[in-house]
Amino acid sequence: MTRTRHAWPQPTDWLWLGGATLVFVCLDVGLFAAAGPTTGFLGPYAMLVLSLVCDVSLLLLWRFPNGVPSLLVAAALAMLASDLFSPGLLVPIDQPTLMTVPTVTPIVLAQLVCRVDRRRLLWFAGILALLATRPWNPAWNTTPFGLLSTALPVAVSLYLEARRQLLTSLRDRAERAEREQHLLAEQARAAERRRLASEMHDVVTHRLSLMVLHAGALGVTSADPGVKTAAEDIRREGAQALDELRDLVGVLRNGAGIEPPVADPPLPGDVADLVAESVAVGIATELSVAGERDSVSPTVARTAYRVVQEALTNIRKHAPGCSAAVSLRYHSGGLDVAVANTRATRPPDPALAGSGSGAGLSGLRQRVELVGGTFEAGAAVGGGFRVGAILPAYVPTAEGAAR
Repeated sequence: MTRTRHAWPQPTDWLWLGGATLVFVCLDVGLFAAAGPTTGFLGPYAMLVLSLVCDVSLLLLWRFPNGVPSLLVAAALAMLASDLFSPGLLVPIDQPTLMTVPTVTPIVLAQLVCRVDRRRLLWFAGILALLATRPWNPAWNTTPFGLLSTALPVAVSLYLEARRQLLTSLRDRAERAEREQHLLAEQARAAERRRLASEMHDVVTHRLSLMVLHAGALGVTSADPGVKTAAEDIRREGAQALDELRDLVGVLRNGAGIEPPVADPPLPGDVADLVAESVAVGIATELSVAGERDSVSPTVARTAYRVVQEALTNIRKHAPGCSAAVSLRYHSGGLDVAVANTRATRPPDPALAGSGSGAGLSGLRQRVELVGGTFEAGAAVGGGFRVGAILPAYVPTAEGAAR
């Protein structure tokens, strides 16, 4: 099996191809100078011309992987015919080397390992080895040198290619095993999430639904105003718990590659309470609310609450003496939250500023992205800071969309 190759060398390949061609050209010119001119009717430079043509053909090996070794076979046959029938025609009578094939043959055969299929490679290598060793007239110098210049380059290149393919196969197998292991772990986590979602849906949702129904019935049948009020409170809180549970079950069932959120405790109040707390500690804070809160699900409202809570906490820690503005804009597509503060008027308390874990904003980003929103935080114009989030109306899961 051969690798897919480009028809022409890549820029890095041209460097070594040109260098190898230049080396063999210089080698053949030196051999010609040492051996002297040929004496046949083709002229004194017949050997040099034949050698240089074979050397330059190395540059075309990428484009003509069958033509270049065929040229070498033809050149080797011509050299053999010159030796047998017309000594001195293409090869000097007194040869300076033991080569009976073109000098560029070893490197061409070595590169053919990656250029042609194994059958053609063996045919070219076998023919050139036969012409190089000349077994019909064995000699202690011709046969071993012919094998070294033909069979050895092919054997070494085949070994290196087989080793490369083996290492590539082992690397691919290891990567595939790692991906399969990761996939199995993901499947196990997804199965566990689905099991938990089913348990919550079948058990907790059923009990909460019964509680809401009983509370509603109690509010209708009881004549005591206090009981009616308590029953209505129970019914309302139970209905809200069902909404939140529905969103949580949706995240557990459909959250791909993310851990399900841990259920938060009930909110101590709404965003107005957070603003009031900020004003009480000396931070001038304004609240702007537009739209209806009922347009978003309880899980999204809780996420917005946590964004405002963390932002105001950071303002108290790191920007004492500033003023802040909180903006909530409810719309049909969801909820836009923004908390911005001006530049601090005095340095922060070192003990207070260093009391956090440093993961507040990253935790907010995770919480916002978990419900399908986007989060941003950064410096504001004038030296202050701004935290913003764009939240959907409901958690983007099948259970959330069913609302």
